[in-house]
Amino acid sequence: MSAVDKIKNAAQETAGKVKEAVGEKTDNRDLQAEGQRDQVAGDVKQRGEHVKDAFKR
Repeated sequence: MSAVDKIKNAAQETAGKVKEAVGEKTDNRDLQAEGQRDQVAGDVKQRGEHVKDAFKR
């Protein structure tokens, strides 16, 4: 996995956590859901990178 991809995916997950927390505090369900989607997307991308790395070995 390239370091750049790893950083981007982690940043997407972190941004998702922040959005979800802000959505909870402001009672904004749309923002909460968007944050959860960002977290899932970042996690899926990370897992995909791990699979690619496994096949490279």
